[in-house]
Amino acid sequence: MRGRPVHADPTVRRFVSGPQQGRPRQATVAPTGAASSAQPLGVAVPQVTVDYKVARHIATQVAKQREELLKTDPAVDRAGEEQRCLRWINDQVALWSEARAVERGVSPTPQEDDALRRAVYDLLYRAGRLQPYLDDERVEDIFIQGHDEVWLDYGDGQRQRVGPVADSEDELLELLRELARDCGHSERTISTANPTLALSLKDGSRLQAITGLGPKTYAVIRRHRVEHADLGDMVRLGAIDPILKEFLAACVRAEKNVMIAGKQKAGKTTLLRAMLKEFDPECRFATIQTEDELFAHTDGYHRQVVSLVARQSNGEMDATGRGAGEVTLLDLMHPALRMSLERIVVGEVRGPEVVAMMQALTNGAGGNLCTIHARRADIVFDRIAELYALAQGNLSEQLAYRQIANGLDFIVYVSMTDESQIGGRRHRYVSHVMEVTGIGELGRPATNEIFSPGVEFGEVRAVPRMDPGCIDDLRRVGFDSTLLQHPYGAWQAPLPLKVGVGR
Repeated sequence: MRGRPVHADPTVRRFVSGPQQGRPRQATVAPTGAASSAQPLGVAVPQVTVDYKVARHIATQVAKQREELLKTDPAVDRAGEEQRCLRWINDQVALWSEARAVERGVSPTPQEDDALRRAVYDLLYRAGRLQPYLDDERVEDIFIQGHDEVWLDYGDGQRQRVGPVADSEDELLELLRELARDCGHSERTISTANPTLALSLKDGSRLQAITGLGPKTYAVIRRHRVEHADLGDMVRLGAIDPILKEFLAACVRAEKNVMIAGKQKAGKTTLLRAMLKEFDPECRFATIQTEDELFAHTDGYHRQVVSLVARQSNGEMDATGRGAGEVTLLDLMHPALRMSLERIVVGEVRGPEVVAMMQALTNGAGGNLCTIHARRADIVFDRIAELYALAQGNLSEQLAYRQIANGLDFIVYVSMTDESQIGGRRHRYVSHVMEVTGIGELGRPATNEIFSPGVEFGEVRAVPRMDPGCIDDLRRVGFDSTLLQHPYGAWQAPLPLKVGVGR
């Protein structure tokens, strides 16, 4: 693989230069522990009330004009079409505003006119009534409990109920179908025959919906608030310190196979994206995912990305009993291995696709990355074995453990401590880094704990514990192993939790 220039982060020196005695000393640079305080929770956008019956009526009129345009001028490009539609939207809103002024005796405000124009445009070209919530950078999750109950989950842990995104269940289902079509997933739909829908929206948000299996249609949209972070950004967010930044970067440069584990919403995918920035820009690699959440082929940094996304069945069954048109992660693995790749990155695994992930790790080339759900760092191996048992052929626990020992070099565990219910905030951070060293007792993988929480001095985040067995490989790519001799890491002070170690 092409080499990267080796350059140690100078902030490491500022944090850990000189001997450390007792508790960590105060550093002279900006803190890297907690992220800056969240913005105050305001009123969810939009703040101007929009009459969506009017908006839908205008959208229908403009859609008819657009249809006539495409018939008479099929060569018109998307930009020209949108410009024409914007003029028609402005004309229709102006007519509505004049009629409203006559009816009420008072003209609508410019803000009301503008909100209506935006609502019509969103209905025609974006995510409809969902769009204002997707545009709000504070929003982390959107919970849809039927058409008329919508909640926003903010990054600081606060939750707020907002207006409906549809006027009926049928309208909500049509919105979900339109989102699938608009995102290029023509094979994905949702109905009583196909009760689940999973896809990535245009902005990279992940949508999961269920219908016909309960009293309402349910959907969750998980937004990626940190899309283009590198490891330096992870330091600034307080997820890792400069020492762990240098260690993880060296693992990537040394072509070590790394699995990122953690609970849901802990930040696994964000850390994976950051570690991808340690690849050489010319590195040729594949991303294999159920929905695209890594954005490596569009991030402006990587130039040789083979982006592969699994495909759902169209609802019919073929002669073998398999969903017609379905393409799984395992299906994608075999052609990917013939694409002359230097590395393979497998996104989140939740089921039998773990076999595809482990095949990527045990493939001849090193430096592969992946993520997996696990409630605790010490159950990651059992979690992999459980998923193996779900795979076709009921693969054995022993096979899972052997493939882990043969293919995996490090497990990085990401934790989340949520104190939002007691007046605190959510903290996301790496708590453990474990090196896999082979087969140990009872046939289970043996490990070295390279980083773990400094519970003895009140720190829940990862601090150095020992050198890995592969330390020479890391030295060869420029890692300064003396950094691992600082037992308090580079944290200025323990993570400021309301309830924690020693509190």
